[in-house]
Order: sequence, then structure tokens, then C-alpha cells
Amino acid sequence: MSRSIKELILHYDPINESNIFTSGDIVEGRVVLEVTKEIKVNTFFVKFTGDANVHWTEKSGDDETTYSDHERYFKLKQYFIQESNKDGPVIRPGSHVFPFRFQLPQQNMPASFEGQHGSVKYVLMVKLKRSWKPASSTCTEISFLPKNDGTNDHLLQPQSGTKDKKFKLFGSGKMSMAVTADKTGYMQGETIRVSVDIDNSSSRDVKLKYSLMQKQTFIAGRSTKRELKNIVKETKDHIPSGEKTKSVVDINLPRDLTATIENCRIIKLQYELKVYLDVSFASDPEVMFPVVILPPDQQCPPWQGPPGGFQPYPPPQPNLVPYPGGQPPAYSELYPNLNDPSALPYPGAAAGHFYPNPNAMVPVFCPTPSAPVYDPNQSTTKSSPNVTY
Repeated sequence: MSRSIKELILHYDPINESNIFTSGDIVEGRVVLEVTKEIKVNTFFVKFTGDANVHWTEKSGDDETTYSDHERYFKLKQYFIQESNKDGPVIRPGSHVFPFRFQLPQQNMPASFEGQHGSVKYVLMVKLKRSWKPASSTCTEISFLPKNDGTNDHLLQPQSGTKDKKFKLFGSGKMSMAVTADKTGYMQGETIRVSVDIDNSSSRDVKLKYSLMQKQTFIAGRSTKRELKNIVKETKDHIPSGEKTKSVVDINLPRDLTATIENCRIIKLQYELKVYLDVSFASDPEVMFPVVILPPDQQCPPWQGPPGGFQPYPPPQPNLVPYPGGQPPAYSELYPNLNDPSALPYPGAAAGHFYPNPNAMVPVFCPTPSAPVYDPNQSTTKSSPNVTY
């Protein structure tokens, strides 16, 4: 028996070079549905969700306890075909394109994150339901970073700390260390600069070391699960007995380092800088500072736009600035392609791989649309997962 649904593909349009969205951004794209024979659809929609989830299991002897929790930030839905108790509209054989458009809420939401026991995800999902058939669906994630609102002046203040150590066993004398970090908050890809003054008035040789640790905390009710991850760990200098030295340590932060998460109830993502003197067979004197990783300024270089053939979506609107002489241009000048049958109905139609014939009817977002009719001669070639036949 032939398959009735050949493809169900979900595309969204990047808005910048990094393909990262933030609060208030528009997320738009299209769903491509290709069917090999006529199908009746009960409901067909795309939804956009933002969620945090945690889950882990702990064992104690023969007992096993599972912990989980969930926090939702938003759920948006756009119907292509509204839900109906009866057999819905008929979609004819061929390849059909359904545009969608969402706006991310203007609220304080955590950055996208994937950890061992939890995650923060922003997901687009399309679902098609038919009577007496399993639902067909596919989904894709978008990357989200909160806005850097520039109100973090307290994170620009330097941090300082000192540590002394006296020897009673395995040596004599004492050593001291004074550490200053240039600030607390850093953007991804920035450099942490640390100044270290060391007075080794002991009988022992030591090594200056430093590390940047990522601390992941997952919370479910009153239970917590913690994971530590080294981002940077290096050895700087060897300081012989009786010497004083000054060192400057530069720590380059990865550009893809996840921003600090403090605005999530069930997941915390924090960073800690540790500068210490490695002393063999003795406890190490150490100075630790919190580090906050900030999202970028959103002052990205101008994007060159999508590949050739794309047109702005939605269609351009008339210029609202008064025209000289008070006479507006002709309607045909404002919308030159309005009556042109060769005009492309949506962005990227010229690419030809994922779009029907330009003369085909475009689906309209109506509460109870009639069965869309499209050119069955066009088809797409890329297959997609999670399609039920």
C-alpha cells in the first residue's frame, strides 16, 4: 500500500549570523507537507513552546527514587486547519506550503541549555491529525539567549581576595597570595584578566594554578542534584622557595559558553573562578570568585540576509512618509507584483526545492478553512523523520 504522507518538514528563518533569538524576536518559517494521495485532516497546527525540565533517579540499596519537575515559559499555537469532530478538509496529492509566524514573549526567560539531568528548550512542533490514523509530527529547536539590558553595573566592579598559609609539617615559613580579578561579569568570548601577587617565604616550592568551573544545579521540590564541569584548568608559574612574584593570568572564555542561568526555578547554571597555589602533600591556599557569563550585546555585524531568491515576508507595506506635492504614488507602484502571476508568494519560493508552483493557491489562516487546493505536479525530495503513514 502506498504511503499517503511522503514528507512533513518544518523550516524557520534565521534572523542573524549566529542563528540565536531573544525576547521579542519574530520567529517565522513554513511547514512543507507532501502527500501522495488525497487525505482528510482533522486538525493541522504548529506550536511554539518554551520549557525547563529536570529528571534524575537515585538508588539506595534496593530502593529507587525518581525526581522530576517542569517549568513552562510560554505556549503559542497557530492552526492551519482547525480541530473538528468530523472528517476535516481534504488535502490533494502534491507538495503544499503553510507559512507560520510567532513572536517570542517580552519576558525574562533563561538561555537554552542542555545538561545531564535537565534542559531549557525552545521548540517548534508541527502536528497533523487524521481520523483512525496515528498523528504525524516533527519538531525543531531554536537557540535562545536573554537580552543583555546593560543594567549590570555592579558586575563591572573588580574582585579581590587574599590567602595565607603557614607550614608546621613538611616545611617551615609561610606563603601569601593576593588576587584581583578585573570584574565579575563577562560576555561569551571575552577574556578574564587576573593579577596575582605571591610571596613565597616558605621552604617549599609551589605552582600557580587556576581553573574556571561550571556548576549545574537541578532542583525538584526539596531535592537537588549537582554537577561540576571544568571549563578551563591550567598551570601558570613555578615559584621557588623564598621568591616573590607578580603574575597576570588571561583566561579566554569560549564563544559558545552557556550564559549564567539564575532566572529559572528548577535549573541554576553558575561559574566559579579559582586561583590557587599547588603545594605537594599539603592543603592548597586558594582564592575563589563568582563569575557571571552574560549574553552578548546584540550588536552583531549586519547580516547579509538569506540565500538569493528570498523576498521579504510579509509583503512590503507602503511608505507612510508624506510624498512631495501631497499626491501618493499609484496603487500599482506600491504593489507592482500584485497582479503578476509569476510573482513569488512567499520567501524563498525561487529556490524551487520546497515550494509548490507559484500559481498554486496559498493556504490562508482561517478559523475553519476549506480544503486547500494545490498544484500536485510539484514535489520535494528531502525526507523528514517522525512522519507516520
